[in-house]
Amino acid sequence: MASYDLVMPKMGESIIEATILNWVKEVGDSVEVDETILEIATDKVDSEVPSPVEGTIKEILFQVDDVVPVGETIAVIETDASEASDGASESESGEKEPEPAPDTEKEKPSPDPSVSSPATAGGSSPDSKPAEEASLRPGQSDRFYSPLVRKIASTEGISKEELDTVPGTGREGRVTKHDILQYLENRGSAPQPQQASQSKEASSASAGAASEPKSPPVAIGQDDEVVEMDRMRKMIAEHMVRSKRTSPHVTSNVEVDVTNLFNWRNKNKKRFQEKYGTKITFTPIFFEAVCKALRDFPGVNVSVDGTQIIYRKHINIGMATALPSGNLIVPVIKDADHLSLVGLAKNVNDLAGRARNNELKPDELQGGTFTVTNVGTFGNVMGTPIIFQPQVAILATGAIRKKPAVLETEHGDVIAIRQMMYLSLSYDHRVVDGALGGTFLREIGRNLEAFDPNREI
Repeated sequence: MASYDLVMPKMGESIIEATILNWVKEVGDSVEVDETILEIATDKVDSEVPSPVEGTIKEILFQVDDVVPVGETIAVIETDASEASDGASESESGEKEPEPAPDTEKEKPSPDPSVSSPATAGGSSPDSKPAEEASLRPGQSDRFYSPLVRKIASTEGISKEELDTVPGTGREGRVTKHDILQYLENRGSAPQPQQASQSKEASSASAGAASEPKSPPVAIGQDDEVVEMDRMRKMIAEHMVRSKRTSPHVTSNVEVDVTNLFNWRNKNKKRFQEKYGTKITFTPIFFEAVCKALRDFPGVNVSVDGTQIIYRKHINIGMATALPSGNLIVPVIKDADHLSLVGLAKNVNDLAGRARNNELKPDELQGGTFTVTNVGTFGNVMGTPIIFQPQVAILATGAIRKKPAVLETEHGDVIAIRQMMYLSLSYDHRVVDGALGGTFLREIGRNLEAFDPNREI
């Protein structure tokens, strides 16, 4: 008999860990190739993990709700194969798959610094990592940290010594993402770590007291109902708080006359669906105007990494989509500026439909460079949206409403009934100043107002 190590799969380019939601199979259960063994969740999407081999579940190494780094062994499957190589599976060509980095929690030997860990398995060598991140690798202290925790610590300038003082609520005292974000939230008022000679117990106690939530107590009445947030709502809350803490938000608003595109859409929506087999909503028209503006203002299509500005060469538009549960998800249209109006319409309808049915793939939820949220769907005229990190701007489109407006004609100004709407742009004031943000927003408005009412479909 041979053993096969089932590892946590990589579910997308930026996914470095996942949470175990449910074990479909238990120890002793037999599995066939491609049969689901467990269900996992990332901060992007839920997925099933199938078995790559046929055999029997010999050991389960993590439990439900554990957060596991990509590449970590999560279960051992006993197979009928005649050969095994140290428990690692072999590919059809006979080459070994990379062994997961040793885990100090399982009392394995500390990894050699020259051996790639899950944090470097994406292709970068350890030597290419920043010195402060390298100091946070497992094996260099008696405590294990997931790649995500180490990345957050490196970004926030937390030394290994300081990280060792953060209390963990995960399995066997591990520091989870929630633990380190909560620690960062209270870090400004927390006492700094003392000299290395200070006892670890005293440091941990100090850090534990500093990381206590500062929110005021909430009184619960006799008739009040207390409901625990679901997993997605917890992630949304965490992302929103972190975005506000990361980016100084500024919001600008403009009012736009969209009478031409409103009338064109109402006139052609039936013919459009008959010709292309998909509905034409206002959303793809908004996306088209946004793409044109982003090409003219590349300073908005960026991300910030410390003191570096990353100019994105692709325009990938995220579309905030409301789910039946009331939560939001943001699928992404890649290279949206290369698509025609028909292509945009088909992508919008396809992604929105599959989002509501929980059928999106992990890659369809990442890589966005700019996001649009349609608050007008709920009858709101404007909003102050929160930036979807690591982007630097997000646009809210308000409800289209009939309003009296002043029109300039060759015979003088007249008042007419027009279809008007507000556009609201929230942007990161670290890199987008008022002049750039305001001018960019006005350009989107001009693109919408310049819509050709005689455009062919």
